[in-house]
Amino acid sequence: MHLETPLDTARLWLEFPDPQDVADATDPEHQPETVYRVDLTWLTSDYTCIFGAGCPGIYADRPDVGCCALGAHFTEPADEERVAAVVARLTPEVWQFHDEGRAHGWTELEDGARKTRVFEGGCVLANRPGFAAGAGCALHLQALRDGVDPLRYKPDVCWQLPLKRSYRTVERGDGTTYLEVSIAEYDRRGWGEGGHDLDWYCTGNPAAHVGERPVFRSCENELREMVGDAPYEELARHCEALVATTRGGSAHRRLLPLTVHPADRTRAGR
Repeated sequence: MHLETPLDTARLWLEFPDPQDVADATDPEHQPETVYRVDLTWLTSDYTCIFGAGCPGIYADRPDVGCCALGAHFTEPADEERVAAVVARLTPEVWQFHDEGRAHGWTELEDGARKTRVFEGGCVLANRPGFAAGAGCALHLQALRDGVDPLRYKPDVCWQLPLKRSYRTVERGDGTTYLEVSIAEYDRRGWGEGGHDLDWYCTGNPAAHVGERPVFRSCENELREMVGDAPYEELARHCEALVATTRGGSAHRRLLPLTVHPADRTRAGR
């Protein structure tokens, strides 16, 4: 198993104004209210989730639950309510700990924040290897059975991983402000201080940079949900141009600084 690459490396970032805002503007001096800032180095990387395909889990003593060892914090009450509606429909056929969850609950408080409950070393909604319906998230399994995208059923923090969305207000030189929406890699620091204590983590590890499609394509549905269709199309246009330039028609990208994720370079042995 490869060692993780450094958290802080050279990256290529792109900023662009909200396409719809620009399209609707009639004043040539109009300044957009929203600007997207995206990490092209991450979005064009070969990362892919390897749960069930060699993932050792974030804790060495709990390899079977991947990154579900800590449970999932809810981002807001609406997030919990959405998930609760799905949990109410889960049956023992898709949820290994159905009886436990019904008897003792599937949520808990941790430092005053609501989250999914941890049971026997992992999220109570995480089926373990050997379960008849398959290992992994019961919510994900239910979504596949219902023919809907799993992001509709899972907690926000779960379906957004490995993408990290953040917001900040930026002041221009003329005193006006805009909302900056950043899309980046959900690295160890996304987990807070405890992220540095994880035994293993995927996004910076070459072992997980084996995807057949770059992140902006493999996570297209998640990105569209996070930023909207028009911003996604603009983001994808720039990512496609970068991939075309760096790959040069070959199967492997030219390993240029800034444009290639360090874990991709390590995986390629360069």
